[in-house]
Amino acid sequence: MDEPIDIEALQTLVQQHRAQQGLSLRAAAEQADVPFNTLARVEKGHLPDLANFTRLVDWLGLPPERFFQPARLRTESTPDVIAYHLSRDPNLTDAAAEKIAGLVKELYGSLAARESEVKVHLRAASTFTPQASRMLADLLGTMQSKLTASDTGGSAREGG
Repeated sequence: MDEPIDIEALQTLVQQHRAQQGLSLRAAAEQADVPFNTLARVEKGHLPDLANFTRLVDWLGLPPERFFQPARLRTESTPDVIAYHLSRDPNLTDAAAEKIAGLVKELYGSLAARESEVKVHLRAASTFTPQASRMLADLLGTMQSKLTASDTGGSAREGG
């Protein structure tokens, strides 16, 4: 998205508002105090100039920042992408969007496929003593515990 304004949201909301008011394109343009051609172009997905943009968002009764997009969307996970789109949904309040995003994140975390466990098979050599076997088992157990703790929010660096 190269445009700083979310023109798709503006286009949709202008069309919806005009339909809800039962206004013709000409009557809506007059009511919003914008030229007829400008309103027609906005409904086709074109960006108006700043003055007409301001008049249109006033007519919609929405704050202008509602239509500004972040300079660059950086997401790290599917729940982040979903949260972003929920926050842009004109049918949801900010609180509702956050609540749904929280539920999605929680469900995603519990249902997403985890990386499979790595299994290591060692061949016993004549020099591999029972004491070395116990030490290796303890070391691997400690590593597994720390990795499991870091997956559930703990720190992989606890205790050394």
